Amino acid sequence: MDRYHRGSLAVQERVGVRELADHVGRSIGSGIRDVAAAFLAGQPHLVAGAADGDGRMWASMLTGPPGFVRAEGRDRITVAGGLPDGDPLAGALATAGTRVGTIALDPRTRRRMRLGGTLEVTAGGFAVGAERVFSNCPKYLQKRQPLELVAEGPGILWRGPALTPGQVRAVRAADTFFIATEAGAQETDASHRGGMPGFVEVLSPTELVWPDYPGNAMFLTLGNLVADDRAGLLFPHWESGALLQLSGRARTEFGAAGERRVRFTVEAVVEGLHPGRLRWSAPEYSPANPPVHRGSTTR
Repeated sequence: MDRYHRGSLAVQERVGVRELADHVGRSIGSGIRDVAAAFLAGQPHLVAGAADGDGRMWASMLTGPPGFVRAEGRDRITVAGGLPDGDPLAGALATAGTRVGTIALDPRTRRRMRLGGTLEVTAGGFAVGAERVFSNCPKYLQKRQPLELVAEGPGILWRGPALTPGQVRAVRAADTFFIATEAGAQETDASHRGGMPGFVEVLSPTELVWPDYPGNAMFLTLGNLVADDRAGLLFPHWESGALLQLSGRARTEFGAAGERRVRFTVEAVVEGLHPGRLRWSAPEYSPANPPVHRGSTTR
């Protein structure tokens, strides 16, 4: 199995971590181990990333009782249910052949697992063939506890081409978001970014920037952006269960001393309160979170 495509390899070379990336990349497999299957079975939500029918990248969150995501053998997961009408990924996650990246992240334990593959439609939801499976370290994950399941929800509240003032405030206050990327039609990925509130800077209603903190040296997200600059962001409001979804274009800026940051241009915004959402406690911030600095990388 080719663990990295040329986009990830190019970033690894530029940052000088090719040897480390080769070592870490041994954790990427195509099979679901027993410990991963047990982890999935205990999760109340799953983040999925994919392109919609118009080719825009989006990330969204599916929620259900533990067990709604299950491993079937070593090469397939099943997901019961789907997304409500109006979610920008509702159609893609009901279409066979969609390339999907998923991440299961447990705020209770600071554990996370990523799985990517091709979607199959099932009688009760969908399945994803396990083509790339691996876990990440707990860096930059905030710890939270579930509080309440909210059965009802109005669904999609707002759509537009740019952030509203209230959405700008929500992004600036965020300590977590998810990012969906794709390397052409080959590899779709959903990943996590975390930090102290303010680590995502809003330069305007259509432009965001955030630092790329040191991680596992794989550079799967940044590598995908080398090949394809489309990206989808998901900002969950943990305390209310609201979802803020952005679709647009992203590029990496490399600065001095190995610093990196990603600049994102907003093209479409969706805000919603899905039925069946979870409300979570206030965070216990990760001890790995760096202090927030502004403008430390060349624009």
